[in-house]
Amino acid sequence: MSNSRSRAVNVRKINPKVPIPEARSIASSLYDLIKQKGPLTVSNTWIEAQEAGLCGLQSKTHMKIMLKWMRGRKLLKLFCNQVGSNKNFYHCTLPEEPRTEQLESPSEPKLQTKKPSPKAKRKTKKQTK
Repeated sequence: MSNSRSRAVNVRKINPKVPIPEARSIASSLYDLIKQKGPLTVSNTWIEAQEAGLCGLQSKTHMKIMLKWMRGRKLLKLFCNQVGSNKNFYHCTLPEEPRTEQLESPSEPKLQTKKPSPKAKRKTKKQTK
């Protein structure tokens, strides 16, 4: 089986390689960093973490593991920005609370324009007989 067909890693079961209280401390520092600086690539996150003097991270690989651990705990979101043939992956923080502006705006009524499929029509004909 090739690597492209192998199952994705369950990010909820990532081992942060440090005790959980220390992992939470590192995670909160990384979260604050990403929240302040906006969406960051892994490389930029590592540079910013070094400049900020983040303690607890042993290496860039350890930081990547921590970012995966944080994604599994729904602290971060990873999204892709494609520019031409290049893809850039960014980490950003998830919104903490639902935005009230979105909730208060009037939502457009959803119109059902899709016709029932031919299979659905056949089922209803059989049931009426």
